[in-house]
Amino acid sequence: MKHQEGALTLPASSEAAGAKLYCQSWTPEQTPKAVIVLVHGYDEHSGRYAHFAEHCTKNGFAVHSLDHWGHGKSDGVNGFVPNFSVYHDGLDALITELPAEQKSLPIVLVGHSLGGLIGATYLLKNQDQFIAAVLSGPAIKATEEPSSFMKGLSKFLSNIAPKMGVLGLDANGVSRDPAVVADYLADPLVSGTKISARLAAEMMTNMETIQSQATKITLPMLLLHGEKDRLTAPEGSVFLHENIGSEAKLLKIYPELFHEIFNEPEKDAVLSDMTNWIESILAR
Repeated sequence: MKHQEGALTLPASSEAAGAKLYCQSWTPEQTPKAVIVLVHGYDEHSGRYAHFAEHCTKNGFAVHSLDHWGHGKSDGVNGFVPNFSVYHDGLDALITELPAEQKSLPIVLVGHSLGGLIGATYLLKNQDQFIAAVLSGPAIKATEEPSSFMKGLSKFLSNIAPKMGVLGLDANGVSRDPAVVADYLADPLVSGTKISARLAAEMMTNMETIQSQATKITLPMLLLHGEKDRLTAPEGSVFLHENIGSEAKLLKIYPELFHEIFNEPEKDAVLSDMTNWIESILAR
């Protein structure tokens, strides 16, 4: 396996123009059969996916990922984003900078948690770039649906105090494996910052967007979710499975698993489910 690190620059058209984003890739020794573009979740970073990348490269896939603006080793403000489109700008830059020899290969989008929401909304305008998509614990529906009052308050705070922290994540909901939780809490690239008023409002807006436009997605999609996920609602994955326009789609809800299904004790089985499904799509 070959590992490389690099940097991307957001274009002048972005609301975070000129920002530098950290990126990295893992490539198998042999010519890859396909490329996985990995989109990580809130308050984490691409470096937490080394085991994911190891599994994928052993199965012949190249993996490319970046740290979102405001995350990991990238520029930006923890917990905040000026506009959700900045995340899409990062994906644009990452895909544009894929190695020339890999651009002609089938590309699969894999998004986890907030990355699932980023990925799903990105597909609304860019699905023709991919052969398939895999969403893990995507943030499509909130675990507790906010009231109209809370939605209005969120938008109000987004305008007057956009960087104010409004929502914290419970690290104990990440995994049933205590070592994973301990590593997450000790990770210097995990800030522990609350989701800001602006990011919360942007997430709610984009959740509404994907819910109202899900039928536009027609490419093959695999939806994976832990049944005991307390950070993103499994109902969001169920909703997408029932409403996307894809003919080739599969929903797997894992009993007892928490939010980070790629970091649960059963992670190897989950990863095999993912790569086996991708293989089935490539074989079509």
